Amino acid sequence: MNYSNTSSLSGITGTYVPVILGLGSNTKYNDMEPMDLLRSAIKFLGQKLTHLRYSSVYKTTAMYYENQPDFYNMAVFGFFSGSAIELLDYIQQIEAIHGRNRTNEIRNGPRPLDIDIELFGNEVSSSPRLLLPHPRLEERAFVLIPMLEIFPENAEVFNIGKDYYQNCLNNLPEQKVCRLSVSL
Repeated sequence: MNYSNTSSLSGITGTYVPVILGLGSNTKYNDMEPMDLLRSAIKFLGQKLTHLRYSSVYKTTAMYYENQPDFYNMAVFGFFSGSAIELLDYIQQIEAIHGRNRTNEIRNGPRPLDIDIELFGNEVSSSPRLLLPHPRLEERAFVLIPMLEIFPENAEVFNIGKDYYQNCLNNLPEQKVCRLSVSL
């Protein structure tokens, strides 16, 4: 759903799409530790997303490729004015600025910064560049837990509500996701 000149979003005018992003980091880049990289990424995202909200940070055991350090994960919610591909291009620029080099990395392996578009409004896409909703969203506690922390209560924001994602999380096996008591 796009929001166009709607008064219920206090201060948002024009056409904006609600988005949820998943962020993760498990390696240093230059002198920046994973928490520093997440902090910096939020600042960049704040330049393009309005009404930005972000979750706590969670330390999580790596999935898929397990021979790597634990990840620091979080979720971000906000409104974006543009297409999903425009947002993808922007977040890939943020990743590159923070040391991500897709040509030299192991798939699902260590990386200084990973930003995934989990939900882009109610858009469904199966383009070669972008699958929406994220195809592994429902199997990843490290995404679902922080996402549920900031998921909007407003039923009009996404077609699928918070209860659905809570049920997905409840049906997952233990994935060792631990909330950290640090603030960004």
